[in-house]
Amino acid sequence: MQTPKREYRTLSEINVTPFVDVMLVLLVIFMVTAPMLHQGLDVALPKVKGETIKEESSYVTITVNREGQIFIDDDPIPISEVADEMRRIKKYWDKKVLLKADRSINYGLVVKVMAVLREAGIEDIGMVTEPLAEEEEK
Repeated sequence: MQTPKREYRTLSEINVTPFVDVMLVLLVIFMVTAPMLHQGLDVALPKVKGETIKEESSYVTITVNREGQIFIDDDPIPISEVADEMRRIKKYWDKKVLLKADRSINYGLVVKVMAVLREAGIEDIGMVTEPLAEEEEK
């Protein structure tokens, strides 16, 4: 007895289901990690009326948090080492300096950090603040 002859055809359809699954997983991963990339340190900045600038990689950010700890670009550093570190940074990169300080800390600490930056040869220091809401301006 003879079996019927089968014809084989090429399958020219693309199954997109695995592609969609992978893309959805990547989307979820991106949505979870994106806020973590830009978060930085938790500092309650003072609110004032003024222009806003975008934080870019051309800035070195000095942060003083509410506990009085000092950070250079998210790396903790004692105040005694800030001048040496800023001299090292200034020697290799020509970056502007932004100073972020929590509004609840002693003003004397902010002035002390600014004096240390001046000692390191940093003349142009930008102070980071939050913009006032429209209701607060009136």
